[in-house]
Amino acid sequence: MALRQVEERARWKSVGQHAFFAVVLTLSVLGALAGTDLTTGTALLRIGPAVGLAAWYAYWIALRGGAGRPPQPYLLGALAAWVAMSVMDPALLPVAVAVLAPYWLRRAWWSAGGVLMLGGAWSWQRFTTDGSADVRTLTGCVLGAALAVTIVCYVATLDHESHKRQRLLDELTATQAERAAAERQAGTLAERQRLAREVHDTLTQGFASISMLLDAARDDLPPGSPAARRVEQAMRTARDNLAESRRLVQALRPAPLERTHLAEAVRELTTRLTEETGIEAYTVVTGRPVALTAGNEGELLRVVQEALTNARRHAHAASVSVTLSYLGDALAIDIQDDGTGFAPAARHAGIGLITMRERIAALDGTFALESAAGEGTTVAATVPLPIEPAASAPSPAAGTQRMAPTS
Repeated sequence: MALRQVEERARWKSVGQHAFFAVVLTLSVLGALAGTDLTTGTALLRIGPAVGLAAWYAYWIALRGGAGRPPQPYLLGALAAWVAMSVMDPALLPVAVAVLAPYWLRRAWWSAGGVLMLGGAWSWQRFTTDGSADVRTLTGCVLGAALAVTIVCYVATLDHESHKRQRLLDELTATQAERAAAERQAGTLAERQRLAREVHDTLTQGFASISMLLDAARDDLPPGSPAARRVEQAMRTARDNLAESRRLVQALRPAPLERTHLAEAVRELTTRLTEETGIEAYTVVTGRPVALTAGNEGELLRVVQEALTNARRHAHAASVSVTLSYLGDALAIDIQDDGTGFAPAARHAGIGLITMRERIAALDGTFALESAAGEGTTVAATVPLPIEPAASAPSPAAGTQRMAPTS
């Protein structure tokens, strides 16, 4: 709606400018013809250049869209035509008002000064031609120049105020867009937290209850019996799904970011991986950590979580490293393991890899996966950082930090 209004105002402004040019040029030529003997030759000498000037204006301003920013060839050609017309008949001096029509609305004071100069030149021409300084003529010239200055300044002021209001509207529109984006982000985070609570209160609690019941049932069965083995399998399945539901809750609502920043949260992930599985996992941070928005850090943390989960469950890795490189205008994250690896081209992409790609793409970043059978896997992601960060994440020291694995 706002863009359509701007286009409509610009169109009417161009129409008004073209009409102003045509009226001033026509009146100037008619005034010059009224002061001469109307012969065919004298009329053509005044009408012909005026028609040429009108065609020059139509080509450069109307057809080529030079109303907002007049091109230099138009000004040079139009001024040359005006000088020729004024030399031929000084009564055509006011044609300069038409020549400079595309410029009147750009600067109010310049426009007023131009009108005063033209008024003075026209008055000088009248007095030198008539040979007398008639008070009535002088008064008419002064009043005419004053009226022209008033009109030009008024129109230029209106145009200036219109541009000012348009800038305010643009700023208001940008502010509203930022507010809407912030509200959407807040709504997304709130919905994720709601889903995390629902999953925790239903699926997670349900799998925990099933595990406890199966554990009790196994104790009542003879050891090594077929029924005991089936109960054991069901119990392992229930526990696996319990762990998956807990990871899902953690992914939907990344608790580490509620009390710290991304670098520290990633350190906690690698430390916990070492404590739970014995895998040598560590985090390396280079550069000066920069705080992103809570939503963006949450997305990046979930990417790291998914990569560590893949290394834990599928790669059978002995060591995993996570490197966060703050490069000033970008953050590069590399997760590398020494596991079994796989051939990405020959393997159907799982939902985990697809989700990681989608998360990085949503942050306007790039995602890459390198792997080969028996050579481990490397996940690389790069996302842009804010140019002027509001705050930096607290860090023990600038440069490179490494969290040693715990055993």
